[in-house]
Amino acid sequence: MGNEVDKIGLQAVIEFAYSGDVSILNRHTLTQIKTAAKVLEVPRLLDLCNNINATKEDQCPKTEQGKISTEVHLKNTLRSIERLLEDKVGCDVILELDGISFHVHRIILAASSDYFRGMFTCGMRESHQACIALPFVPACELEALIGWSYSGTLHLSWDCVFEITCTALQLQFQPASLLCLKFMREEMEINSCLDVESFAEAYGLSELLEEAKDFILRNFREVSATAKFQDLPAQKLLDLLRCDGLCVPSELTVFRAVISWIQADPEERLAHAAVLMSGVRFPLMTFREFREVRAINLRMECFADKEVELYGSALKEFGFSLPKSDEYCRIRRPKDVLCVVGGDQLDPDVGKRIPSQDIWFANSLRNGTGLVHGVAVMNGRLFVAGGCYFYAKNNIMTSAYRYYSYNPVTNTWKRLADMQEPRSNFSLVVHEERLYAIGGDKEIDANTDSVEMYKPDSNSWSLVHPLDQTLSGYGVSALNGGIFISGGFNCKYVCLVSMVLYHPERGSVYLADMSFDRAQHCMEALRGRLYVAGGVCNLRKFYTNQLACEVYDPVTDSWADFSSLPVPHVGSASAVLEEKLYVLGGYCQDDYSESGLVHRFDPGLQRWETMGKLPGAVTDIKACLLHLPQQFRH
Repeated sequence: MGNEVDKIGLQAVIEFAYSGDVSILNRHTLTQIKTAAKVLEVPRLLDLCNNINATKEDQCPKTEQGKISTEVHLKNTLRSIERLLEDKVGCDVILELDGISFHVHRIILAASSDYFRGMFTCGMRESHQACIALPFVPACELEALIGWSYSGTLHLSWDCVFEITCTALQLQFQPASLLCLKFMREEMEINSCLDVESFAEAYGLSELLEEAKDFILRNFREVSATAKFQDLPAQKLLDLLRCDGLCVPSELTVFRAVISWIQADPEERLAHAAVLMSGVRFPLMTFREFREVRAINLRMECFADKEVELYGSALKEFGFSLPKSDEYCRIRRPKDVLCVVGGDQLDPDVGKRIPSQDIWFANSLRNGTGLVHGVAVMNGRLFVAGGCYFYAKNNIMTSAYRYYSYNPVTNTWKRLADMQEPRSNFSLVVHEERLYAIGGDKEIDANTDSVEMYKPDSNSWSLVHPLDQTLSGYGVSALNGGIFISGGFNCKYVCLVSMVLYHPERGSVYLADMSFDRAQHCMEALRGRLYVAGGVCNLRKFYTNQLACEVYDPVTDSWADFSSLPVPHVGSASAVLEEKLYVLGGYCQDDYSESGLVHRFDPGLQRWETMGKLPGAVTDIKACLLHLPQQFRH
């Protein structure tokens, strides 16, 4: 290298090659590093030096325009290494399998795989061999993993993901196997969920197994109509039938699934009919539904080669015997519960409103907020922030800082760090293991554009990129790695039609407008789309109920209408449970009467259903899904 490149310059080149950044770059070292970049022909480092203003501070600042990000540098480096592979430059080992040879670099494989790291760095004989035979590894899957090691990209589909995952686990390509498991979780659908469950069970992947089973239980009606459902072993089918979390419109769906499974191979499977029927909860059926059970069971008994009693036992369970236990006739219920927090309601004499400190399905709030607060669930814990005890200017200013978390496992509340700014009439949203408190009212008639981020590990709030206008009473949901914000009140408390994609560092990007203006509404993510319902809309200088509902498709950036709400829901709560949208409580803007009703929208049926009334406060409440211990599930 000659005398032109000194120790500092060489150190900078090496650090940049590995990390994409240079910690020692400042006005004192700029010339030495720039010289080394020229001599050693490192153009990206030279670009970084040329974009540094060496005259300002000792630690040279990097402008947003001139800075080459670490991520971009690493991608460029990977591409350069990939070209070395394509040209077979510097390859120092050959992998032989199935008559196919792969020329690769030991250091790349060692960095990507614990298996190869052990092979090449722990003194094994393969560490000195120029050619290594791997007869037990399929060539196609290894080629995909080698390509990932050089490019950082793994092309996955349901045709190959299980095979690639097996090889990644076998050869200990840990990051690649995590990508495969992420694909299975995020892309799981009706025709693949049973395969995912079987794969997870075979490899002892407990978290993936639980997610796959939950998916099957939530979508049992659709899954039972697939061809793969017919291949389930009898015991596995019985285990599904006996789950309380089985999501079905009626027990007749469960009965039909059992019949479908038996009819796929009646000679072999009729022997399992009696025990499988024990998983059907006949007491939950109506008389009309049971007539179908009677007809089918009697027909199966007539055509069976051996004596099988189906109808008699079903009839006995349906109505001619007492339950054997309290659990015998229990209505099926999901793993998670719909949890309602805070809010208020009219006193019986209609003379005043009473703030609520209740959290239904758990216990009461400990000095927590009551109205227009924010609620979110992260890592199994419930977080409640901001809000006020009542609708008064001074009250908001004094109480809106408060922040609590609830642990359902220990049944305890914990006071956490206060937000930096007071806010009510806002929402909390979870994004990348962080909580974000967005906008809201800082006074009774003034809203804010500020956004705060909460870090659980440090129990601290910090301000991030603000909204581009003040906003409160909006709808927000996290979907596909983004935070979507719809409608709400602007600084003049006019209802908006906007849809915004918000990023904590980059700010707001406006998407297609809604068809209708609205605020004080609900927005929930369901099946890859965002459903918007309820709230108020502009009526000259006043507001009126917004009954129209619409759904946003982020892929096409477009809106479509769906069935309108049957009654007003202003200031209501919402949640998605078992693939259905729930809208809870609220009030009517025209006469301020309360609506304690719960309505549920079924995307499959495209209609709203009335699910009953709330047990407590109905206005300015918040809802979420929470996994509760057994003692709370009564």
